[in-house]
Amino acid sequence: MAKHRSRFVCQKCGYESAKWMGRCPGCGQWNAMVEEVAVAAGTMRVRGESAEPVPLVHVTREEVQRLDTRIGELNRVLGGGVVPGSIVLVGGDPGIGKSTLLLQMADRLAAQGHVVLYISGEESPQQTKLRAERLGVAAESLLVLAETDLVRIRHHVARVRPALVIIDSVQTVYHPDVASAPGSVAQVRECTAHLMRMAKEQGVATFVVGHVTKDGAIAGPKLLEHMVDAVLYFEGDRHHAYRILRAVKNRFGSTNEIGIFEMKDTGLAEVVNPSAHFLSERPTGVAGSTVVASLEGTRPVLVEVQALVTPTSFATPRRMATGVDPNRVALLLAVLEKRVGLFLQHHDAYVNVAGGVRLDEPAVDLAVVVSVASSFRDEPTDPHDVVVGEVGLTGEVRGVSRIEQRVREAHKLGFRRVIVPAQNLSGGWDPPPGMRLIGVRTVEEALEAAFGR
Repeated sequence: MAKHRSRFVCQKCGYESAKWMGRCPGCGQWNAMVEEVAVAAGTMRVRGESAEPVPLVHVTREEVQRLDTRIGELNRVLGGGVVPGSIVLVGGDPGIGKSTLLLQMADRLAAQGHVVLYISGEESPQQTKLRAERLGVAAESLLVLAETDLVRIRHHVARVRPALVIIDSVQTVYHPDVASAPGSVAQVRECTAHLMRMAKEQGVATFVVGHVTKDGAIAGPKLLEHMVDAVLYFEGDRHHAYRILRAVKNRFGSTNEIGIFEMKDTGLAEVVNPSAHFLSERPTGVAGSTVVASLEGTRPVLVEVQALVTPTSFATPRRMATGVDPNRVALLLAVLEKRVGLFLQHHDAYVNVAGGVRLDEPAVDLAVVVSVASSFRDEPTDPHDVVVGEVGLTGEVRGVSRIEQRVREAHKLGFRRVIVPAQNLSGGWDPPPGMRLIGVRTVEEALEAAFGR
């Protein structure tokens, strides 16, 4: 009898070694090496006709009819709907609403006559039924299956031939030919490869739920995100009502597109006008509050940036930021000290983006600067102002992209003045009627425009 060969694989990064090591040389994680039995050559071989290379100019492009989910925010993130034959990875914290959103999507598609197969490896059909009753899901062509064996899953998919398959979650699915525990690097890699092959060969749109680590990354090898067609992250705080679905990868649409939902008793509801929701509780006449027009994917969103600067009783002042990069905030505070003369070394500084939104683009720099200066001076800004601009280390204000869309969004919500980089005023475009644009070149000019000095 042949002896099985084993290897040790890091469960964080997939690094392989012939012997066990306490610390992974690849990612530096401790106690992440797990012994796995190597798969014999040929056991995982897939039989079938091989494709022949053809000239690119002879390849015909076919128009793909997307599946309308009847959820506008989800269609926006996906690029217009679900593409048949695509495989989408959905990640997020536990309890954030991943299964709820996918079950609502399955119900909308099943109501249109499409056959949808919902495969749960974590819940029984009775548990899924309880959630479906709470959400009002009652479509006849929505099928539920509790299974974790990938071979049986592929058998049921081939027999039912659904238009959409949802697998919740990929960490619970295993292939019997892989001698590793479900959720291991080898199992996740092989199962995802088989699911991708199934989706492409049968033209079945497949949604796969992925667990996340404590750092917020999808558990398993990074190869998992490279294999799929789209990666969606469900963000938000369970204690807040708003949830944000963000596309970090999409082969069929725009990346970094977001969809905003509100968690209610009956499930997730779309937020059609997120700017109005984020600014609905904004206080007026309070120092440290500024509105910024951020661009998330193809959508401009108006968000309130708050800052609180208070004297510290410690030798080292605290710097905390929520919703923006803390390192970027520290850089902007240094610019205020060096270029403007605001001595913040004896003050704690706290920056927060209201509504639980995370802003990653540099166009929010000027709003952070104005908010911090407003709190430091205890002088409120004009509640009808919107601030947009990137700030450099020398105190200059740099231009931002798609300023016309940002200004139109501000005008739609009743704002009358927008402080923008001077470079964005040289494009030869006309602002909406009643909207005043103030171009600034430095941080000093921006603060003079915001506070009237």
